[in-house]
Amino acid sequence: MIKISGTHAIHEIDSDQLEIECDDSQVSDGYHTFGELYDHRCLLFLNLCVMNPETSWKSKVQSDGNSHQNWFIAGIEVPNIGQITYHIPMKFWHSSVYIKEHEYGMPWDGHTSENVIERLENMLKK
Repeated sequence: MIKISGTHAIHEIDSDQLEIECDDSQVSDGYHTFGELYDHRCLLFLNLCVMNPETSWKSKVQSDGNSHQNWFIAGIEVPNIGQITYHIPMKFWHSSVYIKEHEYGMPWDGHTSENVIERLENMLKK
């Protein structure tokens, strides 16, 4: 049960999810907005790619030929761990000049967000 205080009443909602119309990039935890945290994640990953030039890549087109307007894909093929990829906003394309550009991205290995977290943790152990 979720209670939302409005200006004149308290509304009770029986739901596992609550949707509120807003610019989600401006939602904050009190310290950072989601937009800021997303930019942090993108830049941190691009820096990780730059530090691993032999196994990292970027492309404006996925391996299956699909592309997404205003996005590119960047990835690292980590030996004995697996692939880590992210879709990155095009505003960061020129910030990633030191990452090897491919005409097509590497074939996706089917990894999930959980797999990426696990693989990043395993990279720390190497």
